[in-house]
Amino acid sequence: MTSPIVVVGSVAFDSIKTPFKEVSRVVGGAATYFSMSASFFTTVRVVAVVGEDFGQRQMKVFEGRAIDLEGLQRVPGETFRWKGEYGFDLNSRETIYTRLNVFDQFAPRLPASYLETPFVFLGNIQPQLQLDVLNQVKAPKLVAADTMNYWIERTPAELGRVLERIQILIINDSEARELAREANLVKAARRIKAMGPEVLVIKRGEHGVLMSRDGDGLFAAPAMPLEEVLDPTGAGDTFAGGFMGYLASSGEVTDATLGRAIIYGSTMASFAVEDFGLSRLLTLDAEQVHERFRAFKTLTHFDEV
Repeated sequence: MTSPIVVVGSVAFDSIKTPFKEVSRVVGGAATYFSMSASFFTTVRVVAVVGEDFGQRQMKVFEGRAIDLEGLQRVPGETFRWKGEYGFDLNSRETIYTRLNVFDQFAPRLPASYLETPFVFLGNIQPQLQLDVLNQVKAPKLVAADTMNYWIERTPAELGRVLERIQILIINDSEARELAREANLVKAARRIKAMGPEVLVIKRGEHGVLMSRDGDGLFAAPAMPLEEVLDPTGAGDTFAGGFMGYLASSGEVTDATLGRAIIYGSTMASFAVEDFGLSRLLTLDAEQVHERFRAFKTLTHFDEV
C-alpha cells in the first residue's frame, strides 16, 4: 500500500558553473530535488520556506506532480541562495557563496494534515530542527535523515539525539568517515549503526552506493555509466527521493525492498546529472525511469557457476 512522505529541507535558488555551461538563479534545494524524485512513486508533503522573490513562475516546477505544498512557508525576505563551481572532476566543487536569507530563521511547522504521515525524511538541516520535526510527527512508520560535515563537527550532541530516533541515515562517504572517526567504510558503518540507525546508506558518487543493514550485512550498487554528465548538483537529494519514494510506494521495509530502493534511487540520480538543475527531472516520465531501472538490473546481473 502506497504511503505519503513528509520531507523537511530547503527550497532555494542555485547558480551553477561547470566547464560545460553556467546557469543562474534556477530553482533548487534539497527538498526540491527530493520531492521531484519521490513524486514519481508517491505523494510528497513539503515542509520548507521561501521568500517573496519565489513567485508563480518558480512554483510552476511543482505543478502536475504528486507534491503537496501546504507546508511551504512564504515569508518576507529573499529565498536561500547558493552558488557553486565545478571543474572537470565533477566529484568535487567549490562553494562560491551560501546565503541562507529566510532559511536562517526557518522553524519547521507541520500542518495538521502532515502529522500522521507514515514516512518522514529529514533533509540536511540543523539537527535541532530535525528534532523539532520528530517531536511533531505522530508515530511514523519510518524516519530517514541526511546530515553533513558541518553539523557533525559543530553540533555532535544534537546530531547524536537525532541518530537515536531514526531508522535510516543517508550520507556520503566522507561524512560517514568523519562521523565514525574511521577510514574504513565497513568499520565506519558498524560504528554509525551502533549510534542508532538500523540502516546506513553511503553515497559514493561515481563509485555507486554502499548500504549496511541487518548486523554486518552489506549491499552495494554501482553508478550507471553515462555518456553525458553535465551537473551533479542535487544528485544526492534526488537519490534520497527515489530511495524513500520507492520504499513508501511498496508499503513495507524489507531486505528486498531496500535493495530495490537503492537501485531506484540510483536510477533517479543518474537522470538528474544529465542536465543542469531540475531540467532533466522535469522532462522525465515513468517509462524512462522503469527502463533505466531494468538497465541497472542488466548491468549488475550475473549467473552463478
